[in-house]
Amino acid sequence: MDINKTLFWIGHASFYIKVDGKTIFIDPFNITPAIKERADLVLITHAHFDHCDKNQIKKVLKPDGEIICSQGCLDNDAFKNFTLSKPGFKTDFNGTAIEAVPAYNIKKERMHFHPKENNWVGYIIDVGGFRIYHAGDTDFIDEMKALHGLGASLLPMGGTYVMDADEAAEAANAIGAQYAVPMHYKALLGSEGSANAEKIFKEKARNALIMKEVQEPYYKF
Repeated sequence: MDINKTLFWIGHASFYIKVDGKTIFIDPFNITPAIKERADLVLITHAHFDHCDKNQIKKVLKPDGEIICSQGCLDNDAFKNFTLSKPGFKTDFNGTAIEAVPAYNIKKERMHFHPKENNWVGYIIDVGGFRIYHAGDTDFIDEMKALHGLGASLLPMGGTYVMDADEAAEAANAIGAQYAVPMHYKALLGSEGSANAEKIFKEKARNALIMKEVQEPYYKF
């Protein structure tokens, strides 16, 4: 599996995946005209605006495209082909297995941002046996230690709301994916802080892969 022809980082926690002639978007956000792909399926991890933006979803979703998202995201909107997920949810999308896994905070200072009881999620997408884990917004939780046989783990490391670089590296090593890819940090840490976080992650995480975003400019909080 050539990850550079399969997985594309739009920026922040936003990615798209090419699989069997279909395109799967995860948490589309700050989509510019540089993104030409359109979604056969959109996966939404949780309800925060930088992950679940109805206008961004509408921008990328094909007319017959499908949406899978966690509770509190699009419950009252008029999207067609909408499915609600929660931890343990599993489905098959045109031969691609998709599983929702837990995503939540355990650090006391962060727990109110992503409470476990919200049932927000990350996703595992099986691309021809190459399993891509998008962690969503989360800390290093026990459930990660049970994940095995992953091709890529996409892990937030911006701190404040999610893991910092040290914690993300620890999670990456516990998961042991073929590629450990950091996300959800540049808009939070700025240029200097992002460079330092990447340095820490590359030094401490086995199989670290720093991906390049496929679009600019980058959204700033």
